[in-house]
Amino acid sequence: RAAGWSDCTPGRFLLPGDLAGSPVLTFAPLPALERAPRKSLWREMERRFDAYKSQVVQPFFRDHFARIDRQVVLVDALGAIGRGPQAVAEMSAVLQEILMAFRPGQNAFLSRLLLGRRVEKILFAATKADHLHHSQHARLTGFMQALVKQAAERARFAGAETGALSLAALRTTTEEERRHDGRVLNMVRGRLLDSGKQAAFYPGELPEDPARLLAPGAA
Repeated sequence: RAAGWSDCTPGRFLLPGDLAGSPVLTFAPLPALERAPRKSLWREMERRFDAYKSQVVQPFFRDHFARIDRQVVLVDALGAIGRGPQAVAEMSAVLQEILMAFRPGQNAFLSRLLLGRRVEKILFAATKADHLHHSQHARLTGFMQALVKQAAERARFAGAETGALSLAALRTTTEEERRHDGRVLNMVRGRLLDSGKQAAFYPGELPEDPARLLAPGAA
């Protein structure tokens, strides 16, 4: 993630929990082979991957997604912006992949009986909005809408409602204005994590057109 790879989502490999050290998580993709001996490394990786799907993935979808019809997707949009266009493009692709897991659509009676619940409403929320002055929140939401445009269009096509907003789980800053070189700057003030001291920062301004932050063709 520090190198800019936004598709390192917090799955079982990054957050193994009670499966830490389990063989079900100790596998890796290998080049495809026409034939592989039964006791080869390739076959062992295949067996472990199959076990991962049956023991980890399927129970998660059965026990979690089967019971919900609404979903909030929290997105570190500011983090992606800070890491640059590649991270923004990767995050957009990741959101499309995540959406496929939600099975978006309307919960018609027969489909619920035959296929289980579908997610009817999806909210994409840009987090850490308190790191910006409130005057920039609308632009952050606009960027969020542009970032998830393709994913949202797929969800709407399937019959689900989508929305986007900016929020903060905790408000860790206050706002203030300062004049600098004849200009009034909208700033945020917070406590530094390493020293605990109060400091004011000018976080800058997001572009009015979110397409400027997106990779070509992503808007």
